[in-house]
Parts: sequence; C-alpha cells; structure tokens
Amino acid sequence: MVEVANGTAVSTEDFELCPKFEKTFSILGKKWNGLIIDVLLNLGPQRFKDIASKVTKCSDRVLVERLKELEMEGIVIRKTYADSALIEYALTAKGRDLSSVMQTVHAWAENWYDTESKASVDQCHQPL
Repeated sequence: MVEVANGTAVSTEDFELCPKFEKTFSILGKKWNGLIIDVLLNLGPQRFKDIASKVTKCSDRVLVERLKELEMEGIVIRKTYADSALIEYALTAKGRDLSSVMQTVHAWAENWYDTESKASVDQCHQPL
C-alpha cells in the first residue's frame, strides 16, 4: 500500500496509468508542443513565421511537423483565406481549454526554477 497526495491508500499492484492520460502526455510532452500552444494561447492566431520567431530553437521542419500533429489532434486549426496567400494557425476550443493547464505549468515553473539572469525574468510573461 502507498498513500497518495489526497490521503487515500492505493495498492501499487492496482495502479495503472489511464490511457487518456497517457495519450494526453504523448501530445503535450512532445518537444515544442507546449511552447507552440503557449504562443497561440497568449498571442492568438499566428502565421507560421510568427510562431517560428517565438519558438526560436525549433527548426522549421520540426515546427511544420508539430503543427500538423496538433492539427490532427484537433488542438490547432490551420486557417486559409480564399483571396489571400495568408495562412494562420489558431487554437480550437480543445486547444484553448488547455489554458488552465498552461497557467498551472507557468506557476509551477515560477515556484521551482530560478532564472540565471534578469533578462530571462523579463522575458517571462504573466499567464492568461
């Protein structure tokens, strides 16, 4: 028996990860996805070049892959405009519903990670 955070005892033999939780973490835990979602949550619909300018360490090839994956998962929508070459990426309702999750991650990071310079502190934004 192991006592978990809410005070209930659970047998370690009975514990299994929930498949929905595993699926969620396979999406959110993939490198760059959380950062892409955070950009879209905070800045709204963005063109590819604008997302790339915020997620600077991600290559264009990988960013394309991640945006396609997030689109297939129903988290991001790719908007095209009929009379224009303009393409924007935006969060769907499913993607916007991650706002509280991202706020919690921001709060956790603020509490547990020290920044090495004032510049990096200034770059942090207040979560939605």
